Amino acid sequence: MAAEDLAGSIQEELTCSVCLDYFSDPVTLGCGHNFCRACIDQCWGESEPNCCCPQCRERAPRRHLRPNRQLGNVVELVKKLRLQEEKEPKGQRMCERHHEALKLFCEEDEAPICVICRESRVHRNHTVIPIEEAAPEYKEQIQSHVERLREQREELQGLKRAWEQETKKLLRQTELERQLVVSECNGLRQLLDERERVLLAQLGELDAEIVRRREENATCLHDETARLSALITELEGKCQQPAPELLQDVRSTVSRAKEGTPLHPAPKFPELEKTIWDFPGENKLEEALMGFLKGLAAEKEFRRARGHAVDVTFDPDTANPDLVLSEDRKCVRDTDTQQDLPDNPERYDTDPEVLGSEGLMGGRHYWEVEVGDKTAWALGVCRESVDRKGGAILAPEEGYWTLWLQDGKYEALTFPSTPVPLRVQPTRMGVFLDYDSGKVSFYNVTDRSHLFTFTDTFSGILRPYFYTGVSDGTNTAPLILCPVPAQP
Repeated sequence: MAAEDLAGSIQEELTCSVCLDYFSDPVTLGCGHNFCRACIDQCWGESEPNCCCPQCRERAPRRHLRPNRQLGNVVELVKKLRLQEEKEPKGQRMCERHHEALKLFCEEDEAPICVICRESRVHRNHTVIPIEEAAPEYKEQIQSHVERLREQREELQGLKRAWEQETKKLLRQTELERQLVVSECNGLRQLLDERERVLLAQLGELDAEIVRRREENATCLHDETARLSALITELEGKCQQPAPELLQDVRSTVSRAKEGTPLHPAPKFPELEKTIWDFPGENKLEEALMGFLKGLAAEKEFRRARGHAVDVTFDPDTANPDLVLSEDRKCVRDTDTQQDLPDNPERYDTDPEVLGSEGLMGGRHYWEVEVGDKTAWALGVCRESVDRKGGAILAPEEGYWTLWLQDGKYEALTFPSTPVPLRVQPTRMGVFLDYDSGKVSFYNVTDRSHLFTFTDTFSGILRPYFYTGVSDGTNTAPLILCPVPAQP
């Protein structure tokens, strides 16, 4: 690079984009750009606590302003070298005191001097070298400072990008929680509305039964009252008759008078009282709410697990020779026909097994597998260090944390195995590894239910594990690694 170009580049790096002069009392903004303190104060004024960078328009709070003393030092060095450049004839600078060419450089004072200055008392005992020898050294210092400043700027910009990524991740999490809150509250409102409708309908049925009983008894009592009123009128008339007529058929009259009417029970409805007392019986609102909250917790757990989706592919170097992988390594199928493949130490050689390419160590990881209508399969994680030769023993003690379908049974492969009850037969499964918490969880994606969780302590690298089951004419469907839908 020509000296003029180098000097121009250095000057450009040390020039404020506002005043277009060398930096004076430079300060650095959060975005990494530098300005004179007076220039940035003039641009911003004094009223706004949060302003924008004049160069990139990024938000730049006042409290993030930092003095850049190193940049100021570099500016002073450059200014010393170019202080009288405009006064030099034909590019040569002159001594202001002696009007001689500045051909020498005083190392103690770090300033160009002339031959007369060298003989003065000020510089007589100083180390003086030709200016052509001093310039390269200082240029190198300045370039070194500029390079370091550029690195610092890159670090600041990288830090800014990292903060942006982290805040975006946190904002996605808060948005997920917001969606969960809305979904939960909507679900709760729907549940309460439905329970209100059902319970009010049941109370309406009770009202109708009470009214029916009341009207039935009122009709009966009205008929009996009318009959008694007629009998009373008849007997009172009988008493007013002369003796011969009074005594005629007197036995029947007395018998009817004695008969009266059967006693009716007190107006009690014990079975209705019990029904009202026990209301709402088996459909208690508390039980419905408990069921809702349990389902809500399961749904939240499932959605949070999905929020840690990772891209998993099958590792061809670990695949049993009977297995055929798709070109994108997202689909694997057992063929019952061995391929001619290298018998490397990583490859399973007995059962139709394969690992995921991704090593997992720390953090949370979730992936989904389409199992379709397969009659046998196993999924989970294993230690990267497991022996791939001979039949694998799928148990935590052997470094495998898996769940399988075998002989029509879904089991978590603990020792002994643990049956896994299902509400709905899964066609897609989800596997969630929380490495730091020591948990491997399995989900039935078909009905979004949690099936089982292993709890253990992990060390070293873990790998996704897959067993296709032997293809026996009925278990020919592949295992397919599926993209996980983005959370709302």
